[in-house]
Amino acid sequence: MRQIAIYGKGGIGKSTTVQNLAAALAMKGRQLLLIGCDPKADCTRLILGGKAKNTVLDEMRGMQDPAKIKLKDILHEGIFGIQCVEAGGPEPGVGCAGRGIITAINLLEKMGAYHDKLDYVFYDVLGDVVCGGFAMPIREGKAKEIYIVASGEMMSLYAANNIAKGIEKFAVSGGVRVGGIICNSRNVDEEYELVDTFARELGTQMIAFIPRDNVVQYAEIDRQTVITFEPDSAQAENYRQLAEKVENNRNFTIPTPLENDRLEELFHSIIVKG
Repeated sequence: MRQIAIYGKGGIGKSTTVQNLAAALAMKGRQLLLIGCDPKADCTRLILGGKAKNTVLDEMRGMQDPAKIKLKDILHEGIFGIQCVEAGGPEPGVGCAGRGIITAINLLEKMGAYHDKLDYVFYDVLGDVVCGGFAMPIREGKAKEIYIVASGEMMSLYAANNIAKGIEKFAVSGGVRVGGIICNSRNVDEEYELVDTFARELGTQMIAFIPRDNVVQYAEIDRQTVITFEPDSAQAENYRQLAEKVENNRNFTIPTPLENDRLEELFHSIIVKG
């Protein structure tokens, strides 16, 4: 069983990428568990055809004795048999959203959600590593493989660099490694060269470049992955190729994060001077 966490700046298209990747792997007969680690609880929407009816924290709030929660209450089956769980978040303005991740993962472990028939467990994790809850899959070695979704925008790569710092910090104690950068294109200038250069300076690879395509938006409006909405489209093929690359990837490294000045130099040298 491979446990993979996918991180990235909010709004970069991380959850869309994860769900299309999961769908492509499931179509190949792989058994998957997808755990949404965003308090908005929308990490599994395209797999389930709508938002999950309840999250782990929803169930816990509704019970005086959380020990009575059953796995069937929080585990939802989506397309191609993909098992989905949403950690959820606290009531607005109350508590720490990151703790929902800790609570959900610990509960799933106790309930036996991680079983021998699973080929993959994916953690879709919000934003960059800024608090203990969101860093949990890295810090405690729950996920051994990390992929970072980014684009050629400065703030996206800044967030990716922060995530790399978290991976570097817990690489020894948690045994985690970065498997690569997934570029979810925003069609900005010199994007391919910029992200590829950034990845190489981190000591990893740009494992895939996903072009921008409006079919993604149409699929999301219909609450579907591109894999199911337009299976013969070029974009669906891009996601299938990503699945192949992830499945066959053996290039896992401890990253070497860039200093902020060096990150800005990359933009200047490739975009301004390029």
